[in-house]
Amino acid sequence: MRAEPFALLMTVYGGDREDHLRAAYASAVHEQSLRPDQVILVQDGPVPEELERGLADLVDGSPVEVTFVRLEDNRGLGPALDAGLQASRHDIVARMDADDIAMPHRFEVQVPLVGAGADLVGAGLLEFGTDIADIVGRRVPPSDPEDIARYSRLHDPFNHPTVVYRRSAVMAAGGYGDLPLMEDYWLFARMIANGARVVNVAEPLVYYRVGDGAYERRGGRDLLRSELRLQREMLREGFISQTQYLRNVVVRGGYRLVPTMIRRPVYRWVVAPYGARRNRSRGTDTAAPSTSAKTVGGPDPTSQPSARPG
Repeated sequence: MRAEPFALLMTVYGGDREDHLRAAYASAVHEQSLRPDQVILVQDGPVPEELERGLADLVDGSPVEVTFVRLEDNRGLGPALDAGLQASRHDIVARMDADDIAMPHRFEVQVPLVGAGADLVGAGLLEFGTDIADIVGRRVPPSDPEDIARYSRLHDPFNHPTVVYRRSAVMAAGGYGDLPLMEDYWLFARMIANGARVVNVAEPLVYYRVGDGAYERRGGRDLLRSELRLQREMLREGFISQTQYLRNVVVRGGYRLVPTMIRRPVYRWVVAPYGARRNRSRGTDTAAPSTSAKTVGGPDPTSQPSARPG
């Protein structure tokens, strides 16, 4: 049986590279065993001439329909994604960054899970440096719905570049909004609070590009400001308790301020393997769609910051 039609949502801004975009697009469209039925390309503000030509070539040479959305000014990732969601003709939408590489079977694995009843499906990923042969790390998300719900009180339990979701569930939660560098976490927290049925596939389905500045971007004052705003919003909405708020400010806020030389090993040794540890303890690799997303558990001792400019 043919999977339910779905759209692929990608955003591009002036800091993206044309060759990275071409590789990402090829992996998510041309090389997929299950191709999207629509691609939504959002240009978030002005881009260099080379990138603009590359975008035009992708639209002209695409084997599937492309809806091109051009934003005159750079609005940031959240507003750009909201604009793209408005252009989707399908309720199932897959996310993809403009410099990552999707594994050929990614959508064949994830899209049927949404068709079977999930509202939000994430996956594991492999971090790479110069090319996908240069694997430098692995992120394994928690796959049990109770673990996902509990972990979400301290950290985003989904790898944003891997998610596939119901557009209707995203819109019911208010969309991405404009919380720079934290828009995905805040959206997923609201979806979980709304009772969204959530799934994580532990298997890595995306190669995630990390450059020399990857760990630097996970810290700094701008990210700290967004972090504190996020925690205030989660407290105000009742998603976290006062005790959890104070814990998060200390743990997550402190993480933003430590030197990169400390942040790197903490991430590698403590944060990235969290899902693998939880999945092994439960003997699970994937989670079936569940209505238990509202379950609130105790605090987890780790956080996995993730930020990419939009």
